[in-house]
Amino acid sequence: MKFHILTFGCQMNVNDSDWLARALTVQGHEAAAEDQAEVFILNTCSVRDKPEQKVYSELGRLRGYLDANPAIFAAVAGCVAQQIGQKLCEKFPFVRLVLGPDGLRHAPAALEELAEHPDRRLVLTEFLDRFEEREQAWPELAEPEAAPRTAFVNIMQGCDNFCTYCIVPFVRGRQKSRPPKAILSECQALLERGVREITLLGQNVNSFGSDASGMGVSFAQLLHQVAALSELDRLRFTTSHPKDIAPEVIRAFGELENLAPHLHLPLQSGSDRILARMGRKYDRARYLAIVDGLRQARPDIVLGTDLIVGFPGETEEDFDQTLAMVERVGFESSYSFKYSDRPGTAAERMPEKVDSQVAQGRLLRLQDLQNTITRNSLKNCVGREAVVLYEGLSRVQVGAGVFWQGRDPSFRIVNVEHPKGLKLAGKLQTVRVTQAKKHSLMGEGIGRPW
Repeated sequence: MKFHILTFGCQMNVNDSDWLARALTVQGHEAAAEDQAEVFILNTCSVRDKPEQKVYSELGRLRGYLDANPAIFAAVAGCVAQQIGQKLCEKFPFVRLVLGPDGLRHAPAALEELAEHPDRRLVLTEFLDRFEEREQAWPELAEPEAAPRTAFVNIMQGCDNFCTYCIVPFVRGRQKSRPPKAILSECQALLERGVREITLLGQNVNSFGSDASGMGVSFAQLLHQVAALSELDRLRFTTSHPKDIAPEVIRAFGELENLAPHLHLPLQSGSDRILARMGRKYDRARYLAIVDGLRQARPDIVLGTDLIVGFPGETEEDFDQTLAMVERVGFESSYSFKYSDRPGTAAERMPEKVDSQVAQGRLLRLQDLQNTITRNSLKNCVGREAVVLYEGLSRVQVGAGVFWQGRDPSFRIVNVEHPKGLKLAGKLQTVRVTQAKKHSLMGEGIGRPW
């Protein structure tokens, strides 16, 4: 069976798609280009309206392949699958498999069953009470040196926070922590395969271990256990809810040498009134205290965030407070969006919806401010040295040499020119920053990569 996977949304979806591709490959199936595929798998996101609509558009686009060959079929996984369920099969008859996040582990067997029985359809959208392990699949590589050197590891599933705008608890389910022993085992297996950087994933990693599935290990304790694994050069984690970040996690940035000095800490709004309407359970003062604590523990830490503009009831004064917070904290990067209603959430039923054009204007002002802060922050890096982990070739190639792209510990993209013929993916190198671009840096290598 030749399969083609299309992934939308967050890093957890990226990780889920990577696992599914590996699992199918181990079973003897083959990843294929779109025009050669026998089954299309869409791993979807419904956190905002736009990604959800993109899924429908993509299914419509793929209809041409499916109409030309009735044996070809599609599977829809992830959050849109959980949200829409059986109706996806009714709207798109060529969709024969619908998998919620908890059903993804059954995807390899389900796809094989459907390939053998063209008349069947399967909808697997039941939530599980506990984190169910997936069989780890590690295909043999023709060129072992080409194995990925960065990896994601899921440590939990779902969320218990029920922020008023967020659909995650409805499509990902309630929080389920993964057993620490299984997390450490997967991390160790990855390191033995040459991985040098691991990112721990969860909807709210700071609350790891606090649910019924928890085993008495806090997130701070888990960080220390993973960081202690030999051969781990860098450790990251995402995403963090500010209300749950413990002092021990903040201190870990100063205690763990391989915990990268970068944290994505969603703010969402700089207005206490709007934060309360969002159900975020922290205010400006609490957020700023966390920021100050992080910078005391690790002065060079770089912060990123998420921001929503145009939340129901947001006034110009509320928005100005968001701008002020962005300047006060000095986020080096941010993901910012206009609010959109998500079905079943409390905010969907709130009055005082902000006019779309007003919200768009605020979004542009916010992004202009962020671009200025980002540009100045990157300029301040010029002349400094950092250790870069190369990921692959840069998209832009100019000059006689070859440009390789990697990230420094603070998650900044750095492009470095090297002579042709080198294989640097997965290598570390000390780099001196020579130039700041709009969203990235240019540098020159110092010494030999390792």
